Amino acid sequence: MKKLFLMFVAAFVALAVQAQEQKSETKTEAKKEEVKGPVITFEETSKDFGEITQGTKVEHTFKLKNTGTEVLKISNVAATCGCTVPSWPKKPIAPGETAEIKVTFNSAGKLGNQNSVVRIYSNATEPIEKVSLISKVIKEG
Repeated sequence: MKKLFLMFVAAFVALAVQAQEQKSETKTEAKKEEVKGPVITFEETSKDFGEITQGTKVEHTFKLKNTGTEVLKISNVAATCGCTVPSWPKKPIAPGETAEIKVTFNSAGKLGNQNSVVRIYSNATEPIEKVSLISKVIKEG
């Protein structure tokens, strides 16, 4: 009898825990839907070129989507040094629309591991996003 009672209690506790987890997941999904305003969602936030020879220019296009509920306006895109040059869309990006930020890194005068960070300033719910170009610059020959 005692074993039967303990099995019943264990089953009840397991069901209660499972119900609580489902309730928590539902609340998390609801919170995601409640986010109002523009939201930048990148396909990727970094590009690793591996080893490149000093003096080489590399570029990558970061694709983004406005997954928010309002128009996204990118006000500025700034690199950490003059060796990295970004270009970005100047027109507003409607909800559901995609855009691209092109970043070029010039390895002239650089050696070793490089992580060129670019900051994207906008009216998004996260007003500053970052993307980066990663490489290891080696000397010729």
